[in-house]
Amino acid sequence: MSAWRQALAGYRDRRVLAVLLVGFSSGLPLLLTYSTLSAWLAKEGISRSAIGLFALVGTPYALKFLWSPLIDRLPPPLPIGRRRGWGVSIQLALMVAILALGTLDPHSQIGLMAALAVLVAFLSASQDIVIDAFRIELLDEAQQGPGAGAVQVGYRFAMLAAGAGALFLADTFGWTIAYGTMAALLGVGVVVLLCCDEPCPTAAPSKQSGDLKTALTEAVIKPFADLMQRPAWPLALVFIVTYKLGEAMAGIMAVPLYVSVGFSLTEIAGVSKIFGFFATILGCLLGGAVVARFGCLKALLACGILQSLGNLFYILQAGAGHHLEYLALCVAAENLTGGMAGTALVAYISGLCNVSYTATQYALMSSLTSLGRTLFASSAGILADRLGWEMFFLLTTVVTVPALLLLLWMMARLPSLVRPAAEG
Repeated sequence: MSAWRQALAGYRDRRVLAVLLVGFSSGLPLLLTYSTLSAWLAKEGISRSAIGLFALVGTPYALKFLWSPLIDRLPPPLPIGRRRGWGVSIQLALMVAILALGTLDPHSQIGLMAALAVLVAFLSASQDIVIDAFRIELLDEAQQGPGAGAVQVGYRFAMLAAGAGALFLADTFGWTIAYGTMAALLGVGVVVLLCCDEPCPTAAPSKQSGDLKTALTEAVIKPFADLMQRPAWPLALVFIVTYKLGEAMAGIMAVPLYVSVGFSLTEIAGVSKIFGFFATILGCLLGGAVVARFGCLKALLACGILQSLGNLFYILQAGAGHHLEYLALCVAAENLTGGMAGTALVAYISGLCNVSYTATQYALMSSLTSLGRTLFASSAGILADRLGWEMFFLLTTVVTVPALLLLLWMMARLPSLVRPAAEG
């Protein structure tokens, strides 16, 4: 019990509280270019195919590792320290971009809306790079656990605000007020970064050489080369990309389904966002318990199967129509199983990282998890139009089967892929 008290005491540290608040800023923009934006477009009568294609605006989340070395090394626009300078600059730009996005008309400015949504996603992904580095460098080794928990809590509350909060505001005051309020809430991160001291990096970049090629080799080439030395490493990356593909395809069409069967934005917000929030938290906790009890690979398999079966509840919702009890059941299954699978996947990715290159390798592999939600899920609207709701969600149930079969093969042949040895 004393060990548990000591671990929980870390959450009272002011630096951990700062991490929680910047985690809130990190989580705000995502849904504003994802499900909340989908709800806006659906409410305005935009076609399912067009809504599905908007999933492509999330591509920067999958590619953020490409420019992370630049943010790590170039001087920031504001001379208040490397992390704080980049963080505040990006957050101010994000506030302007989100505010502008909320003023557009989906019918007459759909192209400009797509372009601004891409800009918001790019700035948000860049903010994530800075906040991850800020968190790691601000906290000492003993605080990294509470810091990781705090940033996840902040992120989840931000998604609640950008999901349920934005939908409530849009239903009452309109989309401009909703997006304007979300832009203002980003000021939390600006204030926190301005009030915090610039963290001391755990490993300062090399100052001996101004050779760009040498710097890029150390920061980028070596971490990727380390990954490629693993046996059958492409299979692990394919698995990471495809493991949550079915959930991503279903998720982009969830709110349009709810709207199509007659639920108001307030009903969706009340059940799907608020109730779903607590179901996700429970799912994350259960997923962690399954990993601890059965190990990472068995947990991935069990949670992946449950995640796929969870999509069957969308079919139940499509057939039931406007009934809140079915919506609650659908949302519970979606968020509970998604949280469990997400926790198992994070544990797997963490285990793949060489401790010598944890930050860069985790950035790369966490970016890959976004591919299913962006590039592949962009076809979801077209498939829903052609197949209908029932057949579409049946497809999302079985589309993850190849990933689970690949997992079974890796469990039998390549269990060492989970925890590589550290270099040196």
